[in-house]
Amino acid sequence: MNIFINADDFGLTRGVTDGIVRAHEQGIVHATTLMMNGLAVPYAVQQAKRFPQLQVGIHLVLSYGRPLTTTTTTLTDASGHFRFTNQYAEQVPPSQEDVLTEWTAQIEAFLATGLPLHHIDSHHHIHGWNPLQEVVLELARRYGVPVRFAPTLAANTDYLLTDTLYTGFYGEGIYLDLWQELRSLDSDSVEIMVHPAYVDADLQDVSSYTTQREEELALLTRLTLPDDMTFMSR
Repeated sequence: MNIFINADDFGLTRGVTDGIVRAHEQGIVHATTLMMNGLAVPYAVQQAKRFPQLQVGIHLVLSYGRPLTTTTTTLTDASGHFRFTNQYAEQVPPSQEDVLTEWTAQIEAFLATGLPLHHIDSHHHIHGWNPLQEVVLELARRYGVPVRFAPTLAANTDYLLTDTLYTGFYGEGIYLDLWQELRSLDSDSVEIMVHPAYVDADLQDVSSYTTQREEELALLTRLTLPDDMTFMSR
């Protein structure tokens, strides 16, 4: 089985960024995705350039903070923040044109850092929202990078990073036997989504998932890959 261990939220805060870097340098994390509207983006870019073996993709955002563009009226509320939450499936979908414009701006901002773009995923898995399927596939085609697996995209195998996504390493699930959990999956390649971090004041302000990120970090720096699994080289 090919394993891809990817840390979300790079650049959200300095503590998140430092936790991901440590989980890479001293642990088993070998990829991350950068939030271009995070609170510590310049710092995260600086850290990524110190560790070129860390594969960096983009964490596309519609459900946190403010957009990078100013013309995406169907994306924002009266305060100018994104109007979507992690319960976006219950909300009125935005204009696909507005999403394409905003997500293109986020990707172009990423490329302007000089970092090579490895893959695409999104905050709260919003790229898997069915109304946005064509936008995601268009971006994957345009930029020539794969996309995180989502059930709505499963038929588009040519565009997917892995055959499946394991989201169980989260909350109470971090205490399970990770490798045994993966062996139960019928898949040749699996992305493991993780969220290591040091909890700082900024993280406490913007996220409800805090102290368990430090527990994730502790585990990710102790685990070793078993002999029947290999890190994905893509």
